Amino acid sequence: MATLVPENLFLVALRHFFPEHHMRFADIGLSDELLRALSEAGYDTPTPIQAAAIPQVQMMRDIIAIAQTGTGKTASFVLPMIDVLANGRARARMPRSLILEPTRELAAQVAENFEKYGQYHKLSMALLIGGVQMGDQVKALEKGVDVLIATPGRLMDLFERGKILLTGCEMLVIDEADRMLDMGFIPDIEHICTKLPTTRQTLLFSATMPPPIKKLADKFLSNPKYIEVARPATANVNIEQFLVNVSPMKKREVLRDLLRTEKVSNAIIFCNRKTTVRELNTSLQRHGLRSGEIHGDIDQASRQKQLEAFKNGDIDLLVASDVAARGLDVKGVSHVFNFDAPWHPDDYIHRIGRTGRAGAKGKAFTFVTKADEEAIESIEKLIGNKIARLGKIEAPVEGEERAPAKRGRRTPSAKAKETRSDTPEAAAEAPEPVREKAVAKPAREKSAPKAEVAKPDQSNGADAGDDGWNGPMPGFLSVGFGS
Repeated sequence: MATLVPENLFLVALRHFFPEHHMRFADIGLSDELLRALSEAGYDTPTPIQAAAIPQVQMMRDIIAIAQTGTGKTASFVLPMIDVLANGRARARMPRSLILEPTRELAAQVAENFEKYGQYHKLSMALLIGGVQMGDQVKALEKGVDVLIATPGRLMDLFERGKILLTGCEMLVIDEADRMLDMGFIPDIEHICTKLPTTRQTLLFSATMPPPIKKLADKFLSNPKYIEVARPATANVNIEQFLVNVSPMKKREVLRDLLRTEKVSNAIIFCNRKTTVRELNTSLQRHGLRSGEIHGDIDQASRQKQLEAFKNGDIDLLVASDVAARGLDVKGVSHVFNFDAPWHPDDYIHRIGRTGRAGAKGKAFTFVTKADEEAIESIEKLIGNKIARLGKIEAPVEGEERAPAKRGRRTPSAKAKETRSDTPEAAAEAPEPVREKAVAKPAREKSAPKAEVAKPDQSNGADAGDDGWNGPMPGFLSVGFGS
């Protein structure tokens, strides 16, 4: 059974000799080839999780690392793995190391990190994810790979087909362990662990440490070092957070006004349902905004294309379901908008963590209806702070349908149709009730002395009514609200 060993003494010694503001990657024993790749990528100073984890991985210790999103934890295992695997030879269908990721996007991102940082090493890599043809993946495995990056579902599929052997795996990384738990992958991970050699190095990374993850660590890790660089589920202090009280049928209108009045260079807009993602993206494009979408129903090639367009600046807005909430590292995201308040408090942390990364400032706006109050209370309890609120709480309009506060408590309308999906990430996204066609309206003139109240998008099939405010009203919320 694993025993968690506090990392305090190691960190004290490390910081004594190398204070964090003076510490460099060269100080923690990385190879010259890695240092060259890091320098070319523009990195010189490790983050706290990297400074704490990399030496332990190099010493072949099992570790449990608790770190919030945006702390650079991917590089904290990718960098030392490249050096550890530098010597050795891969054999056919027997990967030397295995990295498990909960989603295709995270797996692809880790693969990009290996390509970038391992460019001066001769390591082979394979990416096993769903949504793409299996043939090329099988060919890569048959040649032998040093690093195998996989989602549990596709890995189990190929294993059961006899296309892969795990008996030669020297190192296992379980990334985003609490996300794995949310998506129902823990039984698969336990099964995979039983197929690996008992004498291996295991690295477990998670934003939080719920009891099932602690149980998993106790069972499959050997005397791990416990590293925690920030309190679990703590919102990034660089992110300015706001709650926006709004009627459901005014969400699109208020969102467009925020996009106009805020200094938004690019933004991710999160929705709880796949249908909301599709319809909101269509609405934004209809109003002349450069937007794209990503959710569980889109095939992998299209998802990757949308992500690349967002990263390259071809589109400014990415409308996403929670499939994109964790781990995606896009530089310079200035804003996050929760078009729907998240059902799970942890999802709030990971959503807003797409901005305010690497020391940059960011803003996060969460739209709140009357039905979302329970979810917001849970979020504020988790982060230990009250979030600044814009506007007063609105009473629901008669006949207006309330969104569920928690996953699993849905009350869809009679017209809503339940859908099922065989993929865990798609199953996590509930269907949305059928709505009436949105009504397009002309853009508001900013120079007008007083904003004219335009007809709202009727996304929920009800009239907006008249809305009052307590105290002075921010200018960007003037559309659609009574004065």
